[in-house]
Amino acid sequence: MTRAALLGAALLAATLILPLPAHGGGPVVRDAHGRDVMITDSSRTVAVGGAITEVLVALGFGQRIVGVDSTSTFPPEAVKDKPNVGYLRQLSAEGVIGLDPTLILAMDSAGPKQTMQALEAAKIPLVSIPETFTEQGLLDKIRLIGHAMQADAGATCLANAVAQDFDQLRSLRARITKPARVMFVMSLVNGQAMAAGRNTAANEIIELSGGVNAIDGYDGYKTINDEAIVAARPDAVITIRRSRDSFEADAFYAHPAFALTPAGANRAFLAMDGLYLLGFGPRTPAAARDVAAALYPQLAPQAGGFSPKAASADCRS
Repeated sequence: MTRAALLGAALLAATLILPLPAHGGGPVVRDAHGRDVMITDSSRTVAVGGAITEVLVALGFGQRIVGVDSTSTFPPEAVKDKPNVGYLRQLSAEGVIGLDPTLILAMDSAGPKQTMQALEAAKIPLVSIPETFTEQGLLDKIRLIGHAMQADAGATCLANAVAQDFDQLRSLRARITKPARVMFVMSLVNGQAMAAGRNTAANEIIELSGGVNAIDGYDGYKTINDEAIVAARPDAVITIRRSRDSFEADAFYAHPAFALTPAGANRAFLAMDGLYLLGFGPRTPAAARDVAAALYPQLAPQAGGFSPKAASADCRS
């Protein structure tokens, strides 16, 4: 990232987590859209986004969550009995409002637009959480959620634990002498792969694990042809496990284009839980550790010594 980009990210973070004057006994939070949202009651919170739910539970607010979206799968014991409002980009306003929430915390990608407008019109405090797929973006996300819940001390505790995990990960990456070329494939439909380019959670997790993205010619996720797969020369292919439409190992091994890559020749294929791998919640450093261990078997002893502080820290309010 350039110095100008880092400065811009720092300024944005300062804007998003700057404590604003409290009104009516609760905090005012500036969200991803630059809106100042006054929060007077968080006793009935709807969490739209798996990372939000993870942070809330880590801060000790599991009992305040009255509804979650379908990406909220962790911790399983904390979400299994929660009403589900659907996929975060296909929400129903009625389903959310019907839970009688006093607060909605939603990732910035939540939608559709009409639903979000309806939720705002319902006058329920709605805080849009920014999705910045960087180390600093994750730490700022934790602090913003904590501020919304009037748990700044707990959020600082959790952010510090995650920062220590990133430090451990940095030490692990320092042992890598030859970065692997990695392709993240979101799906394989009719033989065509949808691969992650720049400015994606997948791109960042590849870099955090010490690899380089084999696809660097575009932003976001796009379908690529066989020629592009071969030309990318990935040393490894990563995907996420899903209940349906998963990109399975057998499909990878049988694909004629992947067979012509180093990844195909070495059968270097890794499938991981989607929220764990791409959610950018407190477990992200551990997920990157697991990817690094798979990409670089020689790091197994060091990776085995990686002890996630976020998993053991008691930051509950």
